[in-house]
Amino acid sequence: MAIRHLKLRDVTLKVHDLGSGEPVLFIQTALIADELLPLASELSLADDFRRIVYHRRGYAGSSPVDGPGSIPRDAADCRALLAALRVERAHVVGLSYSGAVALQLAADAPECLRSLVLIEPPPVHIPSAGEFRRVNEDLLTTRRTRGATAALDELLAAVIGPDWSQEIEHYVPGASEQMKNDLLTFFDTDLPALLTWQFDAHDAERIICPVLHVGGSDTHRWFLEVRELVRKWLPHAEDAQIEGAGHSLAVTHTPHVADAIVDFLHRVSREAPAP
Repeated sequence: MAIRHLKLRDVTLKVHDLGSGEPVLFIQTALIADELLPLASELSLADDFRRIVYHRRGYAGSSPVDGPGSIPRDAADCRALLAALRVERAHVVGLSYSGAVALQLAADAPECLRSLVLIEPPPVHIPSAGEFRRVNEDLLTTRRTRGATAALDELLAAVIGPDWSQEIEHYVPGASEQMKNDLLTFFDTDLPALLTWQFDAHDAERIICPVLHVGGSDTHRWFLEVRELVRKWLPHAEDAQIEGAGHSLAVTHTPHVADAIVDFLHRVSREAPAP
C-alpha cells in the first residue's frame, strides 16, 4: 500500500493507493476519515482493482478547510485528484455524505467515471427531507450551545447507542480519536454544506455511466426513500439490498457490500472494457 500526500491546486490530500488494475475511487464520507478503508481492503480479495482512498479537506492527513464547505468543491477535488494520479476514468464509490459528492462529480464530469456506486446517499431531497433537516439543525444548535463533543455524543447515541465509541472502534480501530480531531470539520463544514446542497432531476440527467445503489434492508426509512429517489432520478440504476443491514452497512456488513460492488464492477468491465 502506498500512502502519499498530493498537492492539488489549493489543497493537499492524503491518499491511500492500494493494489493495481482498474481504478476505483472511494470518496471519504463525513465524520470518520477511514470509514471506507475496510471496504476498500475487502475489494482486494477480487485482486482486479486499484483502490484509491483519500481524506477530504479538513480530515486526518489532508489540508484543513479554508472557508465554508461545498459539495461541488469536494467534487472538484475528486476530479483534480484523478488528474494528478493520471487516471482518465474511474469507478467511483460514495457513502452517505460522500454519495452526494459522487453524484455531483458524475453530473459535473461524466467523462471521468466508468461507473458510480452509491451506498445510501444523504436524504436531503426526499419527501421526508424536512424532518431530516430539522434533526440536523437541532444538532447544529447543540454544537453552538454546548459544543461539538456534546453534539457528537447526541448524534451517535441516537444512531448507534450509548456505547457508540466501543462499537465504532470494533469496526474501525482508532476512529474515536480520529473523530474527536475532525469534529469541527463535520459540524462546521460538512453539515452546512449538505443542508445547502442543490441537486435535482435535471442534474441527474447528466449522469450517463452505469450506476449501482447499495442499501440495507433494516435501514432508516429516510434511506428507503433515497432508494426510491435514485430509481426515479436514474432509471438505469441497479439496486442491491443487504439483508439485516442498517445505514452503517459499509462497516457492519463489509463482505456483503464488497461482493455486491465487485459483481457490479466486473459486469461493467465485461460490457465496456477499459480503454
